[in-house]
Amino acid sequence: MAASAAQARPVSAAKAQSPGSAPLLSIGQVLARLTPEFADLTPSKLRFLEEQGLVSPARTESGYRKFCTGDVDRLRLILSMQRDHYLPLKVIRSYLDDLDAGLSPVLPGGTTPGPSMLGTVRRLSREDLLREAGASATLLHDAVSASIILPADYYGDGALNVLRALVELQRSGIEPRHLRGFRGAAERELGLIESALVPLARRKDASSRAKAAEMAVEIAGQLEVIRGSLIRSALGRLTK
Repeated sequence: MAASAAQARPVSAAKAQSPGSAPLLSIGQVLARLTPEFADLTPSKLRFLEEQGLVSPARTESGYRKFCTGDVDRLRLILSMQRDHYLPLKVIRSYLDDLDAGLSPVLPGGTTPGPSMLGTVRRLSREDLLREAGASATLLHDAVSASIILPADYYGDGALNVLRALVELQRSGIEPRHLRGFRGAAERELGLIESALVPLARRKDASSRAKAAEMAVEIAGQLEVIRGSLIRSALGRLTK
């Protein structure tokens, strides 16, 4: 059985880089690759994810971290799971442990990516997004105008799922302009999260900032559970 992410130990950069392999990357180079997709990624957050046992970069003899291509793919997966699914680190760690053990875990909520997901977190161009969602350019424009989807050069699976949902809603006569209130509701939820994080936000050290980012994701996930429960309850009343 493969070692889990939490149990993996950093190895030396010399051992990690075999002849003919891709060159190892510094933290700065990893940030350059990932920040176009994850604008809030910082060196302190990378270190925090390492401290939590989710990624184990190699080390040079001087102690500098060096990341291989697999580490970057793993980080992209972790960050996507946080951003697109609001999953706390303990859930992500369990998922990664199952992947490392050769299993085919299912994400909470019924998402069914397999072990290959480490290498399949995608960056979709506008044309790719429209094609895979089966959406018109007008629908995407309206979604951006209503602040349901944020404009970007490349889109992830989160934007794809939202656009697919908008395609289905449009068939029922629900247009993006009808959903403008969703952005306001999201901003109010953000206000709740920010209030909860005030004690940590007052601290300026990198560890506190990383912990605040993790808490924000966990709180958002719990709010998502409550919102979903309220909607299901309301639907139950409609069908009585």
